[in-house]
Amino acid sequence: MTDSIMSKAATMEIPINSNGDTGSLPEDDSLEQAAKIQWSLDEKDLQQVMVSGPNLNETSIVSGGYGGTAEGIIPTSSIKGPGIRYNPTMLGTRRVLPLGQGPNMHQSLSSPAVTADEVNRGVAVEKFDIVKKWGINTYKCTKQMISERFGRGSRTVDLELEAQIDVLRDTKRKYENILRLARALTNHFYSMVQTQRALGDTFSDLSQKSPELQDEFGYNAETQKLLCKNGETLLGAINFFVSSINTLVNKTMEDTLMTVKMYENARLEFDAYRADLEELNMGPRDAVTLTRIDTAQQQFQIHKDKYERLRSDVTIKLKFLEENKVKVMHKQLLLFHNAISAYFAGNQQQLEQTLKQFNVKLKPPGADKPSWLEEQ
Repeated sequence: MTDSIMSKAATMEIPINSNGDTGSLPEDDSLEQAAKIQWSLDEKDLQQVMVSGPNLNETSIVSGGYGGTAEGIIPTSSIKGPGIRYNPTMLGTRRVLPLGQGPNMHQSLSSPAVTADEVNRGVAVEKFDIVKKWGINTYKCTKQMISERFGRGSRTVDLELEAQIDVLRDTKRKYENILRLARALTNHFYSMVQTQRALGDTFSDLSQKSPELQDEFGYNAETQKLLCKNGETLLGAINFFVSSINTLVNKTMEDTLMTVKMYENARLEFDAYRADLEELNMGPRDAVTLTRIDTAQQQFQIHKDKYERLRSDVTIKLKFLEENKVKVMHKQLLLFHNAISAYFAGNQQQLEQTLKQFNVKLKPPGADKPSWLEEQ
């Protein structure tokens, strides 16, 4: 059975179509030809076939079998067009494609690029929407601001809150003036203390070099050194006063005014969208206008909630600021008064007691100077 099949495979005619693929033989002709060759070939011929069979590298097309004439052999080199070669991807009637090939190959390879393009497009659309919303909001607010300044538009006013805000701004200006003057006093007094220290050192040096005026120079040197010491103590109290006023003005009040600024911007946006909604309500009521009215109503409600929330925040902050201001200024004004009175009265003990009462710690001499590592 094996010999007949191999003989049939060796002598079977292989037709070629235009694509270079082998065609199928009719079942009856192939069986008849295989039966004839089976009786004509002996064992020697079979061995000859096995030895001198077709080579895959040098393929010849046989039309009449191995017992045929030389005219029936057509060399492969003489055939123009696609050649015959082994294709492992053809198994039976189904074609097996390697991994990564086939109709889905382009889709799998291009999917990352498509995903990246979609992401970039989404980011661009989001940025465009942000810029669009900002532009519309800016236009509406600018229009409302111009209308208010020319007296053509109406604005929402909270008289009590507006009065408190005006008082806060006026108080901040006055406290900034106190802070400026207190800093100027500190600088001048610091210069005077340094002059007293230098004058005390000069008196002390002259008391040693002038025997006839040693006592007089000595008394003045001691007085200037005592004044210098008391002056440094007073400088500590004034610096504490300046630091507390600076915190109150540039941090606490400034934070409240930032909230006030946000409130005023929210009020302007609220009035702008309110005017836009009123304008739409006064126009015709068709399908497009109704859609715009619904959108304007939603935006108006959003800005109304924002305005009311910030108004509540400003009211609470103004209340707490007033309480904090009274508490801080009561302590600082009492410290400033007691320290100045004790210094110019020459009462060193009362001056030191005042600093202890308000927990004012003096910096040691040379504390403000940078260390030798920082100077390098």
